Amino acid sequence: MSLTKESVVVITGAASGIGRAMAARFVKERVAGIAIADVNKERLDETRKLLGETTTLVTSHIVDVADARAMKSFADEVFLEHGRVTHVINNAGVALGGTVREVSLDEIEWLMGINFWGVVHGTKFFLPYLEKEPSAHIVNISSIFGVVAPPGQAAYCASKFAVRGFTEALRHEMEGTNIAVSVEHPGGVSTNIATDARISDGVTATKEQIEKKTARMNRKLANTTPEQAADIIVRGILAREVRILVGSDAKMLSTITRLFPRKYLAVANRISGGGLEDR
Repeated sequence: MSLTKESVVVITGAASGIGRAMAARFVKERVAGIAIADVNKERLDETRKLLGETTTLVTSHIVDVADARAMKSFADEVFLEHGRVTHVINNAGVALGGTVREVSLDEIEWLMGINFWGVVHGTKFFLPYLEKEPSAHIVNISSIFGVVAPPGQAAYCASKFAVRGFTEALRHEMEGTNIAVSVEHPGGVSTNIATDARISDGVTATKEQIEKKTARMNRKLANTTPEQAADIIVRGILAREVRILVGSDAKMLSTITRLFPRKYLAVANRISGGGLEDR
C-alpha cells in the first residue's frame, strides 16, 4: 500500500505554496483524511476554504513546528481526530537572506528551529503512530539548496543539508520496516518563501536591491508551479521514490554537482545566466 482511500495525510506548512497545493492534490486522491497545519491561521483558513466541500475529512491545526511540546500535542490530536496516520509530509520552511558575517546567531537558530527541528519533531512524534500501520510514508522537504550551496545562503543551506542527511539516515534505519522514507528537493518553485524571506539586520544591501535580485532569480529559476510540484511529489510517493527532485532545474543542478563537485556553482551560473550568483 502506498496511497489509498484509507490513507490519512499530515501536511505541515499548508498555509501556502507547495503545502497548500499538496493538500488540494490529496483531496483529488480521495484519501480518508488530511490534517493541515501551519502557524499562520489566516492563510491556513484560506487553504481550508480552497479545498471546498469534500468527502475527505480535513482538520486544521495551528502549530509552530519549532515547538516540540506543540508538535507532540499536534500528533496526538491528529490521531484522536482521524484514528490513524499513514503519511507525514514535513513541509514547513522559511528562508533567511544574508552571508555568514551578516546573519546573527539568533536568526540562524530561528531558521534551524523551523527548517530542521520542525522535520525532526514531525518525524519523532508521528513515528509511533506510523509504526501502527501496515504501510506508511514519511516525506521530508529539503531543497535544491540541500544539494548545492550558493553564497549568501549559508544558514538556509545548512538547514536543508541537515534535512537531507537526517532523512537519508532515517531511510536506512527504516529499511525492512513498514515505513518508507523520502527526501524531496524542490528547485525553483513559484511560492512565497523567497518574497517572505527574513532579511538579516546585518545585510548591507538595500531592500530594493534584494527585491530586484529575488525577482531576477525567480525569472531564471522559479519555473515550476506549486501544483506541478505537488503532482511530482505525489507521483514520487506512489512510486515510493527515496529521492524526489522537483523541476528540471533541480535535476540539472543535481547532475552538475556530481559531474563538477568543485566547480558546480560556476557551471550552473553559466548555464542559468547567473541565477545562483551572489548579490
